[in-house]
Amino acid sequence: MALKPGRKLQPSRSRRPQIFKNPKAAFALALIFMDALLVALIIAYVPYTKIDWDAYMSQVTGFLGGERDYTNLKGDTGPLVYPAGFLYIYSAIRFITGGEVYPAQILFGILYIINLSIVIFIYVKTEVLPWWALILLSLSKRVHSIFVLRLFNDCFAMTLLHAALATILYQKWHLGLILFSGAVSIKMNVLLYAPPLLLLMLKAMNIYGVISALACAALVQILAGLPFLVSHPIAYISRAFNLGRVFIHFWSVNFKFIPEPVFVSKQFAISLLIAHLGLLATFAHYKWCRHEGGLFKFLHSKVTSALSSSSSSGLKILKEEHIMTTLFAGNFIGIVCARSLHYQFYSWYFYSLPYLLWKTHFPTSLRLILFVGVEFCWNVYPSNNYSSALLLCLHLLILWGLWSAQSEYPYVEEKLSTRKKEK
Repeated sequence: MALKPGRKLQPSRSRRPQIFKNPKAAFALALIFMDALLVALIIAYVPYTKIDWDAYMSQVTGFLGGERDYTNLKGDTGPLVYPAGFLYIYSAIRFITGGEVYPAQILFGILYIINLSIVIFIYVKTEVLPWWALILLSLSKRVHSIFVLRLFNDCFAMTLLHAALATILYQKWHLGLILFSGAVSIKMNVLLYAPPLLLLMLKAMNIYGVISALACAALVQILAGLPFLVSHPIAYISRAFNLGRVFIHFWSVNFKFIPEPVFVSKQFAISLLIAHLGLLATFAHYKWCRHEGGLFKFLHSKVTSALSSSSSSGLKILKEEHIMTTLFAGNFIGIVCARSLHYQFYSWYFYSLPYLLWKTHFPTSLRLILFVGVEFCWNVYPSNNYSSALLLCLHLLILWGLWSAQSEYPYVEEKLSTRKKEK
């Protein structure tokens, strides 16, 4: 029996790449392409703003000249305050670009697209946002500026962090921890992800797996800092991992409305630290460990499992949505409680903002208003009492939305086995 002429087209349709059958994936590719054009136009026509580039190059010059004492690595903005990974990255940039700004902008433009691609991959994989909302990831004037007009080291740290998160989505915890530690070696703000990440590791692995993954992360830090740890260890640790830095009140985007004497006081710093730890514990107990009976019951079960010496106990597969919700929310709590957010710090959480907004119970219109409101506050320069107070209110409203949202079931395998039992 002869086939109808129309049927001959069916095999060719079935052989089309699967990605073109997914509207979200096809839209994501188009979005990346359009944003790449926008980045090229920005580099070509928007004047570069000199902020930290000369300081970075001065610090790198000292390192390449053989200096290993962190107290002697300085630039026109002050002493070096970043871990050793920063020096390696910017030494490579100096080698590639010759220290010139324009080729560095091109390099950072490529980095921007790589980072955006990783983030979009995370969003497509978790399927939290509708396809059209992916465009929000390309709408930030401030983030474009941070990458291609400011050339901040935050860009490399966050790109490596997002690569770690994408790896963790595949339950590759050891590789994820190595990438995560690499990001920490560039800028210490990445540690805001550490508490929720540790909790997820305890959920997914037994205690021996957690320890080995943490050992991998520690090894990265040791190897990165080895030239400085061998020669001047105290100078390196005190400068590169200084948790007591007091930022200048003028540059604060979030707490500008706080009087400067209060802003720089230890009491204010301690209060924010207590709030940070309290919010993390509260979310961990009532949200992230809700299905395990709360944080304390979960930790008790892990201790009991470790004492039982069972190598296979505690191995579970976490849902991708639960992984990203916990990590993004944990980082956002740190953002809310940060004493000072400078303009480049927006890159620390901007790419998680659409995800967090769509995890709330808010209507879409309010989600978009909150997104635009946060972006507006970050583009007020210099920040003032009203913009910083508004930003704090928006942050708190988003945090309340996350708190009041329903918690998703965290595990894959247990859910599947439960369904089989019900059948």
